[in-house]
Amino acid sequence: MIPISPFFIFLGFLIVVFLGSAIRIINEYERAVIFRLGRVIAAKGPGLIILIPVIDKMLKVDLRTITLDVLPQDVITKDNVSVKVSAVVYFRVMDPVAATIEVENFLFATSQLAQTTLRSVCGQAELDELLSERETLNMKIQGILDQETEPWGIKVSKVEVKEIDLPDEMKRAMAKQAEAERERRSKIISAEGEFQAAQKLSEAAEIITRHPAALQLRYLQTLREVSAENNSTTLFPIPIDLFKPFIQLADKMKEKE
Repeated sequence: MIPISPFFIFLGFLIVVFLGSAIRIINEYERAVIFRLGRVIAAKGPGLIILIPVIDKMLKVDLRTITLDVLPQDVITKDNVSVKVSAVVYFRVMDPVAATIEVENFLFATSQLAQTTLRSVCGQAELDELLSERETLNMKIQGILDQETEPWGIKVSKVEVKEIDLPDEMKRAMAKQAEAERERRSKIISAEGEFQAAQKLSEAAEIITRHPAALQLRYLQTLREVSAENNSTTLFPIPIDLFKPFIQLADKMKEKE
């Protein structure tokens, strides 16, 4: 057995320590920003990278899409209604170097910017716009955030206004407004139905006037419907023309008197 010198043992230990501190494995969704003596060298990865111990320092940056939940913000709308608005922001790091050196904490900075932008944009809109034009507000907020975070190497892909919490008084007022609107529509529909029915009756009267026999047929049809209901009362319409001779005779007698 050949004896191993303590020097070689120490040298092997140094090599193991060197490899352990020099070799790094970066995942597919990560990038490593390398600082050499305090200066940025490059963003490396994915895969195997080698660092110079003591001299190089590595900072990992995640490139996956980050979902940022914006806490409910107190907002006073343009028409002086106090509401709470929450949102969710989707963004990702496009430039790891800029996200590392241009801002201290890009996640915290983006969160604060999203809150202030949400309050500012919603404060410039009226309540009806907040409730009915969310897509327009989403795109406006996204455009502002994307422009402001571009120097940080961040791309804002989507913004969604998640919830609008109204005061109880406003909810009751909106419920009354909705009820009044439904009643108005009901009355309009009823009036339109009456108008259409009157038109049809007018057309039917014109047809009966041109064809007097149609009135008799209608009368017979009505008798059939009445008799089908086992009704013991039957109505016989008498034309007014039958009484005209008697009326004229009575008028002449009054004139003679």
